[in-house]
Amino acid sequence: MMASLLFPSTLRTLGAFVVVLGILVSVHEFGHYLAARWGKVFVEAFSIGFGRKLWSRRDRQGTEWRIGLLPLGGYVKLYGQEPPEEGSGLPSAEAEAKGAFYARPVGVRMVVVAAGPAANFLLAFFLFSGLFATVGKPSVAPVVTQVIPGSPAEKAGLAAGDEILAIGGTPVHDFADIQRAVTPRPDTPLDLEIRRHGATLSLHVTTGSREVRGERVGALGVAGGLMRYRRLGVGQAVAAGAAETWRVGAETLESIWLLLRGEGRRDEIGGPLRIAALSGQVAAAGLAELVSFIAVLSVNLGLINLLPIPVLDGGHLVFYALEALARRPVPKRLQEMGLKAGLLLIISLFIFATWNDLDSLGLFKWLSHLFG
Repeated sequence: MMASLLFPSTLRTLGAFVVVLGILVSVHEFGHYLAARWGKVFVEAFSIGFGRKLWSRRDRQGTEWRIGLLPLGGYVKLYGQEPPEEGSGLPSAEAEAKGAFYARPVGVRMVVVAAGPAANFLLAFFLFSGLFATVGKPSVAPVVTQVIPGSPAEKAGLAAGDEILAIGGTPVHDFADIQRAVTPRPDTPLDLEIRRHGATLSLHVTTGSREVRGERVGALGVAGGLMRYRRLGVGQAVAAGAAETWRVGAETLESIWLLLRGEGRRDEIGGPLRIAALSGQVAAAGLAELVSFIAVLSVNLGLINLLPIPVLDGGHLVFYALEALARRPVPKRLQEMGLKAGLLLIISLFIFATWNDLDSLGLFKWLSHLFG
């Protein structure tokens, strides 16, 4: 009985993970492909999936389009992606005529490399905009679902089900407005306007305070969670989609910065296993939630790829920027050393993220219980 219940859930998780990863990586690689075509770089192959070819077709430009056996991402193969050894290979003029990547101007190479992350940002923008125009922009309604015992909210008389209409005379439209009004006002008297059972009431509250990163911030002691959606017009949806893409990107960069400073939570670093688990959960919640999840991950993928780590797109951009400044390529020996260091760092991060994933899934607790 238990196996029959788990099997559909496992299939949904695996299926959602394949869809999410396939979309994210394929769009990223398609960005590289389009920029390569623009830069007159010959694209040898575009593959969705890895391993043995299940299907392939060669177009009029000579690019082979493939579907691989393992549907875990994909790749673009550019002709002449790695320059030949000194004194070997095609002459520069002939290499450029044949569309070799290394023979293109450094500016073109930078555009081709940056186009992958740019495609991820554009994907997020279009997904957010489309969601806001069709399903609606989600927000947490300013409705109290829980009052913390002993909190300023309880002392002021707030109760579950109350809708907060205004704080200190400023209208409240969603739960985030409550946080924005209270956070910068620790230990401050405020007037609240609420709606309770259809009647409008006024309450007086003195906020509490707590310390966050060495700074005192205001606290009210209420929780929300009632979601609502407001469909936007096309123009509003486009503007809101751009703003949401920017917001997700800013929050991602802030999280990375806090981790680098040692102030972030390291257990929040997740890898493929956590993404797979979350993919299954949001897929069960509905199509809109899955699309929103893909958009958020797309921004994350774009930003992570722009980190100045050799092996990633950002590392290659650093090499090309140095080449543009020095007017000659970075010495191959230095590039190889950087790529090895970058690969070691990526492997280390992957192992650490996988460890966190296994811990969050309860594997180590299960093993501890199993072996006593």
